[in-house]
Amino acid sequence: MENQMNWNLIENTLINISFTILLITLFVYWINITFTNFTVLSRIGTLFTFTVNLCLSITLILRWVENKYFPLSNLYESLIFLTWALTLVHLILEKQNNSKLIGAINIPISLFIIAFTSFSLPIEMKKASPLVPALRSNWLMMHVSIMMISYALLIIGSLLSILFLIIYRGNLKSINSLNKKVKYEFNTSTNINNYSYLSSNRMSILQSIDNLSYRIIGLGFPLLTIGIIAGAVWANDAWGSYWSWDPKETWALITWLIFAAYLHSRFSKSWKGERPAILASIGFIIVWICYLGVNFLGKGLHSYGWLS
Repeated sequence: MENQMNWNLIENTLINISFTILLITLFVYWINITFTNFTVLSRIGTLFTFTVNLCLSITLILRWVENKYFPLSNLYESLIFLTWALTLVHLILEKQNNSKLIGAINIPISLFIIAFTSFSLPIEMKKASPLVPALRSNWLMMHVSIMMISYALLIIGSLLSILFLIIYRGNLKSINSLNKKVKYEFNTSTNINNYSYLSSNRMSILQSIDNLSYRIIGLGFPLLTIGIIAGAVWANDAWGSYWSWDPKETWALITWLIFAAYLHSRFSKSWKGERPAILASIGFIIVWICYLGVNFLGKGLHSYGWLS
């Protein structure tokens, strides 16, 4: 009993540390983007994100060692794993692309998840319990971990599309504002030159955000596909059917179709700019409905993960 309390204390401490560091990191990234471009702030943001990822890694390992199964059997564990995946993807993308936009959009989501995990979930849901028969399989690690990592990639990719839309709409407002000035001002050459400079910078930023979003979603979609296939094989082994139209399965299929449509529009180049970004932004909502929303709407074969 005392040993159990020690394990819980360490785990709670690590989660609280993660929450605190994420809160500080949020301000670090936003200050760095809004007011300055200091290398020191960028490095601090990366270091803090790595620290959070390390704390969450230790938390997951402790639960794995203590309970003798991979810690993805309930909502509490999956939320921790999702935050771990988000911060890991964040670190990898940041290193490859040298962009602080990833941190600025990812840290708020990670902070929200940890806050929800810490303050909203009842204590009973945080406790580990014996696995139900359907979960006593090696498929648990493969199926659920792949799905969670795909969610992390799709969430970040969709967030970049949302950012694209915000900047794009802001650019349109600037164009409309300039057109009004041209009508009423005699000498507009200075305004036009200034606007052309700002517009070219914004278009460059828009293109880089759009391309990065496309690449990230292009990586998350195959993982989502593999995860769904692995889940179907596991379902046949556990329940005797590859597909049962369970709410979780149905929304996973809807998620797959949304991002398949997005990638198809990009491959075929039938849609450009705003319309694919809108589709990816819708995908952001669909991912959350698939992962968390159905837990509040009803029950199904995935009943071990539902909120009561």
